[in-house]
Amino acid sequence: MPTTFAFLAISLLGAPPAAGSEPALRHEPIATLQLGPFLSGAAEIVTHDPASGRLFVVNGHANAIDILSFDNPALPTPLARIDLSPYGGGVNSVDVQNGLVAAAVAGFVKTDPGKVVLFTTDGAFLALVEVGALPDMLCFTPDGRSILTANEGEPSDDYSIDPEGSISIIELPDDPRRLGQRHVRTADFRRFNEQGLHPNVRIYGPNATPAQDLEPEYIAVAADSSTAYVTLQENNALAIVDIARASVTAVLPLGFKDHNQPGNALDASDRSPVINIRNWPVFGMYQPDTLALLHAQDGHTYIVTADEGDTRGYPGFNETARVKDLNLDPASFPDAQTLQRDDQLGRLEVARTMGDDDDDGRHERLFAYGARGFSIRDTFGNLVFDSGDAFERITAEQVPTLFNTDNVPDAGFKNRSDNRGPEPEAIAVGRIGERDYAFIGLERTGGIMIYDITVPAESSFVHFWTNRDPDPHARTGDLGPECLLFIPAASSPSGEPLLVSANEISGTLTVHRLLLHLDPTP
Repeated sequence: MPTTFAFLAISLLGAPPAAGSEPALRHEPIATLQLGPFLSGAAEIVTHDPASGRLFVVNGHANAIDILSFDNPALPTPLARIDLSPYGGGVNSVDVQNGLVAAAVAGFVKTDPGKVVLFTTDGAFLALVEVGALPDMLCFTPDGRSILTANEGEPSDDYSIDPEGSISIIELPDDPRRLGQRHVRTADFRRFNEQGLHPNVRIYGPNATPAQDLEPEYIAVAADSSTAYVTLQENNALAIVDIARASVTAVLPLGFKDHNQPGNALDASDRSPVINIRNWPVFGMYQPDTLALLHAQDGHTYIVTADEGDTRGYPGFNETARVKDLNLDPASFPDAQTLQRDDQLGRLEVARTMGDDDDDGRHERLFAYGARGFSIRDTFGNLVFDSGDAFERITAEQVPTLFNTDNVPDAGFKNRSDNRGPEPEAIAVGRIGERDYAFIGLERTGGIMIYDITVPAESSFVHFWTNRDPDPHARTGDLGPECLLFIPAASSPSGEPLLVSANEISGTLTVHRLLLHLDPTP
């Protein structure tokens, strides 16, 4: 195999437990594998097949899926590579189940239909089908009978073409080699063109219908394989899909986070010389990217989201403005002259398409992108828990030199404060012992937040881990965590729960061992 891989072993960390203490979660990074060049997208999405003892990793740099042996989690070993270049312009997602590897591949032109391609776990081609434009994420249902894709349907750069967003539902035949277009059904949003949507669902692309404007991003499927929950990131909404009927049954608005309330503060400027986490008269749009389902111990299902935020910024349409460039209504912002200074709120990126409530050319409200944390909701979309401003406060205390710093060297101190801050993107949930945990990857700052979510409404911070060099000019450590994969003990080759992170910017894959220790703290 012509590709060169570098392997780095990391020594185990942690102290022995103290007698008579309470159990607490500890994690130990045990291996890092370099899958490609820095800044090339060489490690984006990862999934695990316990039957074959392998990991499958989306390598955007190579437009391929790397197959790794995972029999020894401390020594993941490259085995083969599946080339996706014959099938489209870029592979976006991968999942594996029952001996089948499924890949979501964008069209050679992103506004054209994409494809789902099936392979064996050895990488042998089986079949392919066409799906909607820009399939951004793909997953098997828990029963293994279907594959779902979130077809984002992004517009062309000049916005002359705006494909409809959709969810493809692929029903797998007994013999996957016989998979054909007849097995593909589409859950679209066309009925909302006439029916309408809640006003807090953002429909704002130029001349776009709701079916065109709604952009599915990520999917999680209920344990009984009957219902899918789909993030509509740009729209600040969540879609609910009846899988058997291939129908979108609801589009739920996710609301806004009031950054002027206690516990919801943020650092809003990349031009102030010090960290300045405080309340501001701004609303944050949750706009989650990744979501996961928690089947909690209270018998209910909850939706756990990484509230990253995203904008539409194309040559043909750019929705973003800085606060200093808006005309603020003096009744709503009597201190506008001060607020619009660069070291105050002036540099913050907000949506110019929202907040002018009476259409008089002056903004009465400001809406920023993302909520700079993670949240938990019930299956009706009601907010159960929000991490508030904890992510910024924790990173300010533990890694101040990296606070709100971009995921590339020399980006500048807190250069992301004016646009989405630490930017949580990846999320995974898992049960260890009798406790449920959420793991959240920070795309910009780097590192992983760990929360105990056993009682969702009372979720609590456990630990923040990062191996990023505290020197913001360095290129070492995991940068840009794009995907987190929790592997429960029952599926783990070591018999212990594991967490695997795929890091897009550094091109690294890191394996963490998760352990319950006894906390020596009285």
